[in-house]
Amino acid sequence: IADGRLIGGAVGNAGEVGHMRLAPEGPVGYGKAGSFEGFCSGGGIKRLAEGMAREALLAGAPLSFGKTEEEIFKITTKDLANLAKAGDTDAKAVFDISAKRLGEGLSVIIDILNPEAIVIGSVYARAEELFYPGMMRVIEKEALEASRKACKILPAKLGDTIGDVAALSVAFDAK
Repeated sequence: IADGRLIGGAVGNAGEVGHMRLAPEGPVGYGKAGSFEGFCSGGGIKRLAEGMAREALLAGAPLSFGKTEEEIFKITTKDLANLAKAGDTDAKAVFDISAKRLGEGLSVIIDILNPEAIVIGSVYARAEELFYPGMMRVIEKEALEASRKACKILPAKLGDTIGDVAALSVAFDAK
């Protein structure tokens, strides 16, 4: 948002940070391996966990949530979050990676746009405690100090209705 208006860009794709590549390899999001969406969305976190569990299973040291291929396939991001909140170190490791990548992506946004606030929905809003410490360690290291100090990272308050509200906001702003 600039001057109180949503920035659409030349073809309406402004703000598609999910497509930004954070690593040469990693979970796929927006059809791109290692993307922001791949590491930080609910679906991306599931794919990250599946990959980690498959590697561990092949190495003969299965993770707590992936002792068989069937278990790996059935795990959900919600299951992983509940395990991590209960202290499961394997599930926490998945969220630690996601939090680190979230911090990297947000650091770029903070440096480029110098926002007052960044509001994050979806899995972040449901499990902020699993992301915030690791994300902030990266932001404190990577983002410009003045910009970082001016920016608040907030969970979305709209819950699962955020997509509907966003769509309506775009429609109301359209000319």
